[in-house]
Amino acid sequence: MINYEIENELKPSLNTDEKLIWAGRPKTGILFRTTDTFLIPFSFLWAGFAVFWETSVIITDAPFFFKLWGIPFVLMGLYITLGRFFVDAKKRANTVYGITSDRIIISSGIFSKEIKSINIKTLSDITINQKSDNSGTITLGPADFRNVMMQGIEWPGLKQPARLEFIEDVKNVYDQIINLQRQK
Repeated sequence: MINYEIENELKPSLNTDEKLIWAGRPKTGILFRTTDTFLIPFSFLWAGFAVFWETSVIITDAPFFFKLWGIPFVLMGLYITLGRFFVDAKKRANTVYGITSDRIIISSGIFSKEIKSINIKTLSDITINQKSDNSGTITLGPADFRNVMMQGIEWPGLKQPARLEFIEDVKNVYDQIINLQRQK
């Protein structure tokens, strides 16, 4: 079943002869991932040390360079402790997924719209992660350890594999992709 609001968002990305088979959105709001069991304690350690450093250099009247040196680390600490959850939530709120007979379309972005198109026929690695409520994530392409540990974090230079994240009835969507790959 296709939601017509989502279909209208994807229409400009479709070719004239292309028709949506499935369309959906990820869950919205602040969400925690399994990787947060590692990242949350790490972020508190990072932010705590950065704030301790910056406070120490300000209190002890250290050289101006040391005061400046700590600012990027405090900002990074704020981002990985709190900011990343809001960035992730905003990006998912602006994300739409679509499947046609030929490709998977992922439309997302925070400040600008990015449209990713993945050819179903040439897609080699597809991984499904299904939860007990039948929601889940489909990873499109190979994922290595760095990608798994940094899920949901927008970080410069970190290329994440394409994902259909936090979608309902994930097994049905996965089966549709597999069936489309088997055709032709």
